[in-house]
Amino acid sequence: MRVVVLGGGVIGVTTAYYLARAGHQVTVLDRQKGPGLETSFANAGEVSPGYSSPWAGPGVPVKAVKWLLMRHGPLAVRPKLDPAMWSWLFKMLRNCTSARYAVNKARMVPIAEYSRDCLRDLRSETGIAYDERSKGTLQLFRTQQQLDGIGGDVEVLGKFGVPFEVLDPAGCIAAEPALAHVRGKFVGGLRLPGDETGDCHMFTGRLAGLVSDTVDFRYGTAVREILTDGRRVKAVRTDSGLVEADVFVVAMGSYSPLLLRPLGIRIPVYPVKGYSLTIPIRDEGGAPVSTVMDETYKVAITRLGDRIRVGGTAEIAGYDLALRGSRRGALEHSFSDLFGRGGSVGEATFWTGLRPMTPDGTPIIGGTSIANLYLNTGHGTLGWTMACGSGRIIADIISGQQPEIDASELAMDRYAA
Repeated sequence: MRVVVLGGGVIGVTTAYYLARAGHQVTVLDRQKGPGLETSFANAGEVSPGYSSPWAGPGVPVKAVKWLLMRHGPLAVRPKLDPAMWSWLFKMLRNCTSARYAVNKARMVPIAEYSRDCLRDLRSETGIAYDERSKGTLQLFRTQQQLDGIGGDVEVLGKFGVPFEVLDPAGCIAAEPALAHVRGKFVGGLRLPGDETGDCHMFTGRLAGLVSDTVDFRYGTAVREILTDGRRVKAVRTDSGLVEADVFVVAMGSYSPLLLRPLGIRIPVYPVKGYSLTIPIRDEGGAPVSTVMDETYKVAITRLGDRIRVGGTAEIAGYDLALRGSRRGALEHSFSDLFGRGGSVGEATFWTGLRPMTPDGTPIIGGTSIANLYLNTGHGTLGWTMACGSGRIIADIISGQQPEIDASELAMDRYAA
C-alpha cells in the first residue's frame, strides 16, 4: 500500500522504517529541512522503560503547588484563554488517583519495554550508532521522604519483571563515580540497569538515511489539511500541493490535534514545554556515566558521547517556543549542584521543545473513525523511549498483523470509555 506519514520526528521516522520493512510504499512529510528537528532534536536522551510513569498520580496536585513556589521548581504554568489547556488540565487532575495511576502505568510500561527491545533488534540488524550507552538509569533522591515513597513504583516494576536496584549512597557512587564529589547531597537511589541512553536526533537522522532509498522523505513540506469524503482520507493538502495515498498516519506530536480537529476527531494531546542544555565535557571524572535523574528538580542529566545533556522542567504555556532564562536557571542549578566539575554551563547550548502530552500519560496508537487514518502521537516525555515499539505496532496494525503486545488500550477509544 501507499502510506503517507505526517511528521518526520523520531516517531514518524521509526513508523516509516517499520512500514517500509513490511513492504509498503512510504512517503514522509515534514515542514522542517530535515528529520528530527523539533521535539526530537535535543531531548534528555533517555531510553527509560522502567521510569515510564504518568505525570498524573496521587499527591501530584499538592506537589504541583510546592513546585510552583520553588525557586528552581520543575513546573511553570502560564495561563491562557485556551479551552484546550483548561480541558487538558482538568482531565489530568482526574487521573491523579491511585487507581488511575496504576492503570495508566500498567499501560505504559509494556509498550516502553517492548520498544526498548525493538530498538535493540534494530540496532543489531542495521548497525546504527547514535552515541548509545547501555549503562542504566539512576533516580537520585536528596531526601529520605523521596526514597521512602518509591514503594508503588517498585511494586509495578516487580509486576512487569523490570530489573531494579534500591541503592544507598555508596551504591549510587558505585554506579556513578562522579557523585563521590557531592556525597552529602543525596540519601539513596533507584537504579534500572536495563535502561539505555542515546542521541535521539542523531538516531532519527541516521535511520532516515538508512531507508532513504525506499522511503520518500519530503522535507520543507508543511501539511495544511487532511481531505476526506467523510469515510476515508483522499489526500492531504500541503504547501506544495496534494499528496494522495491509501493510508495516512498522523505522527505530528503536539500539532496532531490541530490537524485532526477539523475532521471532528478530538484527542486530548496538549503541548508541555521542556528545556535542555547541551554541555561539552571538560572533566571525564566529573561527568555522569549514563543518566542521573535528580528527583527534587525533575531534571535528567545524561552522558551523550563527549557531551552532557541536561533536560527537564514542564512549562504549560500552549505553543509558545520562547527560551526563558528562569527555566535555564533551573537546569543549570541541578547540573552544577551534582556534576559541576564535568562541564561549564557557560558553554551550554540552550533549547526548548514541545512534548505532546496526554492527561493519562499513555500515547495514542491505532485507528480512528476514518477508515484509513491512523494515529501515532501523544508520547509526552517518552517519545524516544517508546518510538521503535510504537512504530512497529502501527506498522503491524496497518499491515493487518497482530502486534506482538496487546495494543488495544493504546487506541483513542479509551477516552470514549
